[in-house]
Amino acid sequence: MTPTTDETRGVRAITWARRKQATAGVWREFARDRGGLIGLGGLVLIVLLALLAPVLTDETALEVTNTTAQPRQPPSAQAWLGTDRDGISVLLLVWWGARVSLLIGFSAALLSVFIGTAVGILAAHFGGWLSTTLMRFTDFFLVLPTLVLAIALSAVLPRGIGTIVLAIGVASWPTTARLARAQTLTIEARPYIERAKALGAGHRHVIGKHVLPAVLPLVFAHTTLVVANSIIAESTLSFLGVGDPSRPSWGGILQAAFNSGAVSQGAWWYLLPPGIGIVIVVLCFTLCGRALETVLNPRLRGQR
Repeated sequence: MTPTTDETRGVRAITWARRKQATAGVWREFARDRGGLIGLGGLVLIVLLALLAPVLTDETALEVTNTTAQPRQPPSAQAWLGTDRDGISVLLLVWWGARVSLLIGFSAALLSVFIGTAVGILAAHFGGWLSTTLMRFTDFFLVLPTLVLAIALSAVLPRGIGTIVLAIGVASWPTTARLARAQTLTIEARPYIERAKALGAGHRHVIGKHVLPAVLPLVFAHTTLVVANSIIAESTLSFLGVGDPSRPSWGGILQAAFNSGAVSQGAWWYLLPPGIGIVIVVLCFTLCGRALETVLNPRLRGQR
C-alpha cells in the first residue's frame, strides 16, 4: 500500500522533530563543558574579527608604498604591535593573516573530511575487493609523511591558496577514512539495517538514510581537530616558503620575521603575535573537538 502525501509529511515532521530534539540534547551536554564553551566563544570572536577586517581596516595599509612608519618599530600608540621589516603594522598583518589561515584551514579540512568520509563509508558498506582496494590505498597515504607529501605537492603545483588547500586535504584524509569505516561497520551491524535491506532498501537508501546521519556526528567532531591540524600545516608550509607569497598568513609572517633577523635583533613583537594567534586558534578548535567527542561518545562522559 502506497503512503499518502499527508502520511509522508507526517513522517518527515516526526523525523525533523526528533532531529531537533537530539540537537538540543547535544547542545545541553556541550554547554556543560566549560572548556568547550571557552573554545567556541574564542572561535566565534576570531572568525568575526577576520570577517570584519575589510570593514574595520584598510587593506591598502599592507602595501609597502603606503606606509610611512619606521621598520621594526616597537609597540607604540601609532602601531600597537609594532611594525615589520617594511614598516607595516604587525597588528594589521596578523589581522589579515587570520583570514587566510582560517580560510585554508576550513577549506582543507572540508576537502580532507569529504574524501575520508566517502572512502570510509564505501569501503565498509560494499566490502569485498572494493574495501580491500580502498583500505590499501588509505594505508599507502597513511604511512606517507603528511608534511613531506604536502610540501611535494605545493612545490610541484602552481603556488596559491588553492594549491595549499589541495596539498593539505589530499595528505590528511586517511584518519577520517578509518574513523568513518569503523563507525559504518558498527551501524550496519544493527538490526534495523538488516530489516531495511530485507524490505528492499538499496545502497543509496541505506547509506543516505541510515549510515550517513549516524556517521556525520562523529565525523563533525573529528573535523574540528582536522581544522586545527590544517592551520598548523598551512603555517608550516608558509614558514618553509611554499605558501602563497601574495597573501599575508601567520606562517608567512613568521617566515618574514625569521628571514629578516627578528630573532637576533630582539624584535619580539614581530614574532610573538602570529605565533600566539596560531596557538590560540588551535587550542580553541581542540577544546571544541574534545567537548564534542565527549558529548557524542557516552563512554567518555563520566571522565570529564
